[in-house]
Amino acid sequence: MNTDQPKLGHQLYTLRDYLRWTISEMQRHKVYFGHGHVDAWNEGLQLVFNALDLPWDSSLELLDGRLLDGEKARIESFVYQRCLERRPLPYITGEAWFMGIPFNVDERVLIPRSPTAQLIENGFQPWLGDVDVERVLDLCTGSGCIGIACAAVFGQAEVDLVDLSAEALAVAETNIERHELRERVRTVQSDLFNGLEGEVYDLIITNPPYVDQDDLDSMPAEYQHEPELALGSGPDGLDITRRILREAGRHLSEQGLLVCEVGNSEVHLMQAYPDLPLIWVELEEGGNGVFVIDAPSLRAHADDL
Repeated sequence: MNTDQPKLGHQLYTLRDYLRWTISEMQRHKVYFGHGHVDAWNEGLQLVFNALDLPWDSSLELLDGRLLDGEKARIESFVYQRCLERRPLPYITGEAWFMGIPFNVDERVLIPRSPTAQLIENGFQPWLGDVDVERVLDLCTGSGCIGIACAAVFGQAEVDLVDLSAEALAVAETNIERHELRERVRTVQSDLFNGLEGEVYDLIITNPPYVDQDDLDSMPAEYQHEPELALGSGPDGLDITRRILREAGRHLSEQGLLVCEVGNSEVHLMQAYPDLPLIWVELEEGGNGVFVIDAPSLRAHADDL
C-alpha cells in the first residue's frame, strides 16, 4: 500500500470501489483475522461501514453510493492502520460485539472473543442446575463484557467486575454506563481475590491470562496491540489459573460454580491436576479450553491445589 498516493481518491469513487480496494489490501498484507471476523469480505464490510458511521448491518445497496473526499480519507486511514500498523479492527473503530452486545474497547483491554458467550446465553445450564444466581463475579474482567453479559441474562443479580489493571477498569466503567447498569454492576480493582475478603458469589466466571510463553512468542502482529498483562501467564500459561483454583472455593456459595477459560493451556491443566474433576465444555459454535467445576468439588480437592 502506497501511503503517499495522492491520486487514489481520483481512481476510486464509490463505496463498492473502496470495499474492493480494502479487501485487496488486506489480502496483499496478509492481515490476521482473529478479533471478530474470519475473512477479508466481512471484515472489509465492517471497516468501510464503520469509517462512514453506517450501521454494521446496512443494506448492500449503499455500496453504489459515491463518497466525499473526507469519507475517502477516513477509509484510507482505517486501511492504513489495519494493514500497515496491523491494529485489530475493533481498536480502530473503538467497538467490539460480544453475545450480540456492543462494548467500548481500546488498547487498554483485550478484544472480546471468549467462547464463554455460548454458556452465558444458556444460563450456564445444565451445570448451574437450580442455583439461584444472586451474585456474579467476573474475574479478570477487562472490558467488562462477560460480567455485563451475565447481568443481561441474570436480570436481578449483582455483578462485580474485578481486574488488577486500573486502566482496564476505566474501560469497563464506560461499558457499565453505556448499558445503564450502575445499580447492579460495579468495578473492583484487585489482584484476583486479594481485595475480595469475605465476598461470596453464586457464579464466578473468568477468562484469565492463559497464553504460554511459546504461544506468546509466536502470536501474529495484531496481538502485539493487546495488553501483555492480559495474555501471558508463565511458561505453561497456568500461573494465574492455579491461584484461581486454590482460592475460588472460599468465595463460592454452597453450590456455586466456577467457569474458567484456559484455551490451549487445557492440556497443561489436565496434566497438572489429573484427579481434579473438571468438566470440559463441548462448545457447539467452536472454541476450546473452557471448564466448569462446582464448589463442593473444589473444596473436596483443596489439598491437591
